[in-house]
Amino acid sequence: MSIEIRGVGKRFGDFVALEDINLSIASGRLTALLGPSGGGKSTLLRIIAGLETADGGTVGIEGVDATNLPARKRDVGFVFQHYAVFKHLSVARNVAFGLEIRKRPRDEIQRRVDELLQLVHLGQFADRLPSQLSGGQRQRMALARALAVEPKVLLLDEPFGALDAKVRKELRDWLRRLHEEVHVTTVFVTHDQEEALELADTIVVINEGRIEQVGTPDELYDEPANRFVMGFLGEVTTLDGQLIRPHDIVVHLTPQPGTIAGEIVRHQRVGFEVRLVVRPHLVPGSSSPVIPGSSSPVIPGLPRDLTNPVVPGSPSPVVPGSSSPVIPGSSSPVIPGLPRDLTNPVVPGSPSPVIPGLPRDLTNADDPSDIVVTLTKTFANALGLREGVRVWLEPEQGARTVGAGSRPERRDCAEPAA
Repeated sequence: MSIEIRGVGKRFGDFVALEDINLSIASGRLTALLGPSGGGKSTLLRIIAGLETADGGTVGIEGVDATNLPARKRDVGFVFQHYAVFKHLSVARNVAFGLEIRKRPRDEIQRRVDELLQLVHLGQFADRLPSQLSGGQRQRMALARALAVEPKVLLLDEPFGALDAKVRKELRDWLRRLHEEVHVTTVFVTHDQEEALELADTIVVINEGRIEQVGTPDELYDEPANRFVMGFLGEVTTLDGQLIRPHDIVVHLTPQPGTIAGEIVRHQRVGFEVRLVVRPHLVPGSSSPVIPGSSSPVIPGLPRDLTNPVVPGSPSPVVPGSSSPVIPGSSSPVIPGLPRDLTNPVVPGSPSPVIPGLPRDLTNADDPSDIVVTLTKTFANALGLREGVRVWLEPEQGARTVGAGSRPERRDCAEPAA
């Protein structure tokens, strides 16, 4: 293993940036630290580099305990998001800087600089100042400077974050090819899921200072450890109480056993893709989807008696036209087993019932039961799908689903050896 992290933690006052991090990164791999802003990924990268001191735990680099080594002795190259270039030095002098302070021979420095500038396609710009380069060219110069000292580990902190989408895409392709040429162990921080999925050999998902899951891009996308990983790595929607990828939903034009009926309320084309918003059919006057073959509404995650229209043996009076008991002197229905205040019938100005203490989506105020489906434009057109069309939905056979209300389980994992 190139990098071994054991029991690392870091706090900034009362804020827990990292908590008991255990991670092994194999030599020669391109590894992404992926997560939301504030999740701890940049802090972990800086601890590996020696730019930040951990409160506890150890960091090993190529078999050497680097926990207490200063950054200059760790033999790592570091690339910042905003380049950190020397504005008064030429491109060649920027690349040569690390070699010059190590007092390498002049001819060795010249040879190494020429070699790296050709590698990053900047040979013709050697005498220019950084201000005369584009953003993508400055980032390539920063990478060449980090590689000049032949580090054991290359660390990149959101290296493409300051660039526009087209340049980011070009640099991702370029960095992948560069890594295949130099084979240096590389760890980069990103919050861009597409960047991590496209570029990395291994992805480490970090959230709230903890590792959620470690694996290859395919493993994390196809077999997420929990709902956070599934939701962070790609689009998700909810079908029958389960999180599922929108492209893993099968659309039928006729009723099928076990399917959920609905109506297309929005049809949106995005390039070659069509995104459908399907609203499940509801009980008239209710915001709850219907159990097939029944008129009883379903409120996912609540006890069945909340949808049972009759309370057996109850002497309570009922709302006219309903079998639900009422509070004496009131027309508000009682939901057995819930506190009395849960009978508040409506939001002011809205016909939707309010059940305080329950998730907002149970009142369907913003149509949270809507299901998103993605299809290719060709397939959607072949089926004749458009707004107002009635459809029946079910998960694709073998599709990965995660309970929308399931408790997340984090995984601290070692990366497999190369």
